[in-house]
Amino acid sequence: MSKRTLTPEQKKLDIDIWIIAIASLAVLVLYMAFNDQIVSLSRDGGVNILWRVLVVAGIQFCLAGLGIVIVSVIRKENLFAYGLRAKGALLSIFLCVLCFIPNIIFSMATGELDGYLPFQGVWTTKDVLASGFPFNALGMILIAVAWGFFEGYNYVVISDKINKRYPSKSKWLNWGAIVCAVLCVLIHGAIGVTPEGIIEMLTILCIIYGMLMVKEFTNNAWGCVFVFVFLWNAF
Repeated sequence: MSKRTLTPEQKKLDIDIWIIAIASLAVLVLYMAFNDQIVSLSRDGGVNILWRVLVVAGIQFCLAGLGIVIVSVIRKENLFAYGLRAKGALLSIFLCVLCFIPNIIFSMATGELDGYLPFQGVWTTKDVLASGFPFNALGMILIAVAWGFFEGYNYVVISDKINKRYPSKSKWLNWGAIVCAVLCVLIHGAIGVTPEGIIEMLTILCIIYGMLMVKEFTNNAWGCVFVFVFLWNAF
């Protein structure tokens, strides 16, 4: 059987996906190697809060954002052309919020719901909010860009690249959404073993797969960004 010949576009997509993967994995390896020092710095009250946020936000951006930026520069693409448009934004946000509801219900049922505060799961958020102006404003902007915009949008771009490289005849068998959902579970260590863990894992799969499917149907990515700015790490 003859080997299938890839088109120039497919070869480019393969390279793009590998660039994103290698950039993220390289930073992840460095993060794991210096995890203790990074955690210590982020929680060191003796260090200026803005400097602490810059360091950890920079690492977060390199994990989820640097790869897609490198690809956009190499390909001379408009980084924000993957669905960041006004048309369909409200519908996209509404449908993506619906995808998050099972996770909120799960958190309430298990008693893990600890109020609402965007980015409360980020180490430096409370220290930033307690600092004076303008450090609190600048710090929250950095946090929102790194843990909100780029983490959410990173999934959008990766999913789009995968779907173009490995198109599916079925709308629901969306390889980009499936791969990103599984990656999210693995990265955040949410692999379920106990019954509760399995349910939580399913709610996370629902969030990522759901929001990326919403993007596919609405052709609008603002819902994905909204999820990571206002809901992810907020409960």
